Amino acid sequence: MAFWQARDFLFCGVCGTLLTFDSIRSASCPLCGFKRKAKEIEGKETRYTVTAEDIRRELKIEPFVTLESAPMQEVVVRRPKTRRPCPECNHPIAEYYSRQMRSADEGETTFYECMKCHHTFNS
Repeated sequence: MAFWQARDFLFCGVCGTLLTFDSIRSASCPLCGFKRKAKEIEGKETRYTVTAEDIRRELKIEPFVTLESAPMQEVVVRRPKTRRPCPECNHPIAEYYSRQMRSADEGETTFYECMKCHHTFNS
């Protein structure tokens, strides 16, 4: 058995998509239809780590910053401001920040928040 087969038993052998169990006898790929017998998967162990950052990213919660010397104190982070009219209330000033939303080879997405109505929009 090849190294990748021992490690990737929950993924499609053709396209790499996560397999789903459609019966107690087999798992199949929802994308291309590849099937793997449940006996090939049975008894194998999968481990993964979920960090607080992973949870915040999944729930779309903005990260907060704390000081090392006083970990229970929250620090207020001031965002830079720019002249960008709000599409909701037409207020001319907005705060902005950037996030890497896709893979590293693509550019960041800039988000704006209206200083008046707090509407969030991106460019």
